[in-house]
Amino acid sequence: MALTIGDTAPDFEAETTEGKLSFHEWLGDSWGVLFSHPRDFTPVCSTELGYMASIKGEFDKRNAKIIGLSVDPVGNHEKWSEDIEAITGSAPNYPVIGDDDFNVSKLYGMLPSDVVGEATDRTAAENQTVRNVFVIGPDKKIKLVLVYPMTTGRNFDEVLRVIDSLQLTANHKVATPAQWKQGDDVIIAGSVSDEAAKEIWPDGWDSPRPYVRIVPQPS
Repeated sequence: MALTIGDTAPDFEAETTEGKLSFHEWLGDSWGVLFSHPRDFTPVCSTELGYMASIKGEFDKRNAKIIGLSVDPVGNHEKWSEDIEAITGSAPNYPVIGDDDFNVSKLYGMLPSDVVGEATDRTAAENQTVRNVFVIGPDKKIKLVLVYPMTTGRNFDEVLRVIDSLQLTANHKVATPAQWKQGDDVIIAGSVSDEAAKEIWPDGWDSPRPYVRIVPQPS
């Protein structure tokens, strides 16, 4: 079954470009971003892995660890890394899982459980469903799932924006509106009564409708 928001992110052990790791142990108390790829040496994925490397510092600021996955052996990842740097100017500076046994792809519902054989005998098109982004909280629960087609490169600036929202709303009783970014006004969570809200926001709020209560972003 496909994983969804609120599910526990499956734990696993895997070989990566930075050695063998146990996923939950590697995450520790950090947020995590697991993003997957159908095969190595594919054009759109090359641009994605390179861009993620170039903005890794932004994820570090948010206590979010990045980990990639591709349905190929780790040895192929290492060769691919050279191409990624040549194409984008940045080589992956985070671990990339070698999922040539399909274990992680199956655990995360990206490939059917009956897939077998040699990973390198499969085409990227056969693995086209391995194009997901999972954002995982420190509690190991899945907070976001994005699924992209092979022809559309992912917008990882949006993933950063979502992490900002997730971290804000985890610590304050607010929600973020459409197109929200850091510093914009927010909405008082629907679970907070007006009475309780008055204690948190004694100066009140803007309310174009009774169910929409707009306040400045909490610090």
